Amino acid sequence: MSKEIIKKKGILFIISAPSGAGKTSLTRELLDIFPDIRQSISFTTRKPRPGDIEGKDYFFIDNNQFNKMISDSEFAEWAEVHGNFYGTAIKTLEESRKAGNDIILDIDCQGARILKDKGIRGVNIFILPPSWDELRKRLVDRGTDSIEVIEKRIKNGVNEVKEAIWYDYVIINDNMDKAVETLKAIIIAEHQRYENLSEGFLKQFLD
Repeated sequence: MSKEIIKKKGILFIISAPSGAGKTSLTRELLDIFPDIRQSISFTTRKPRPGDIEGKDYFFIDNNQFNKMISDSEFAEWAEVHGNFYGTAIKTLEESRKAGNDIILDIDCQGARILKDKGIRGVNIFILPPSWDELRKRLVDRGTDSIEVIEKRIKNGVNEVKEAIWYDYVIINDNMDKAVETLKAIIIAEHQRYENLSEGFLKQFLD
């Protein structure tokens, strides 16, 4: 069996959620389970939080640098979220596609919608919290935002949930282990779709 026949196509997995719903933690769990999956690192103008690592969590840049990347058409998508700018570099997606690597993109609904409208194909997954009360508790326990910011995030989250209707999958993160298993099942299943198999995959059974 030739390598050309068995080589898989890389799939773009787009994960969105209201702030505090747990998408970052879920993404990290998936990266441990599937070591061949790459995470797309977004560019952002937001200040690093305690524990954030440059080049692992985000590429932290200032507004001038971000605006220059917009002017140079370097972003596949970008959006303003909670007063800060976030963007996905075209180069990141192109390199993963050429290499045949899966890539996880942790972005908000605005960015996911832009990619969809541009015809950039991906598997869209939306993460929901068990309830708004639980989401508020998680944001408070995180201890990184003021009450005013937390309430703003929840208010924005209500609008974000309205976007879930066009996503391919919706998962309620009421239990981390269960949510991880569901995401794992989605990734495995997507690789069995005919359109995601490598060209010539069936040829080995027909010759």
